[in-house]
Amino acid sequence: MQIELKENNLAPNFKLPSSDGKEVSLKDFYGKNLVLYFYPKDSTPGCTIQGNDFSSKLEEFKKINTIIVGVSKDNAKSHKNFITKQCIKFDLLSDVDGTICNLYGVWKEKSMFGKKYMGIERSTFLIDKDGVLRKIWHKVNVNGHANNVLMEAKKLNSLLVT
Repeated sequence: MQIELKENNLAPNFKLPSSDGKEVSLKDFYGKNLVLYFYPKDSTPGCTIQGNDFSSKLEEFKKINTIIVGVSKDNAKSHKNFITKQCIKFDLLSDVDGTICNLYGVWKEKSMFGKKYMGIERSTFLIDKDGVLRKIWHKVNVNGHANNVLMEAKKLNSLLVT
């Protein structure tokens, strides 16, 4: 049974291999805000749009002390190919066995053309510099999503500065 994550609670810790070969955990991001987004599959249309949108806004996120990291069940080789082909400017993490997808409640039953299957529900988590979940988006529509996340990150940053 999955636990439903709630805003203002601590984000679940994770440890996953990144596209650059290093192992990354939540604590590595303490002191910075983190956009942790889960997406279904490398090199698919929606995931490509989402990765490109976040990449195009990376400098704006950096200015407000915010890191972006994507997570899918694809392996590191697939992530490297996706990053190279699409010029993605941030790390992608591999959750091949789905442990972190389950921990964050994004591994769900989905349906396409009447066929049910398990997959990642496109979701984004805005985590503050202390590891607290500040905003959660489920069933994300990629169009305009990066802008929405940026606006929330700016609000969070202004709250932390004052």
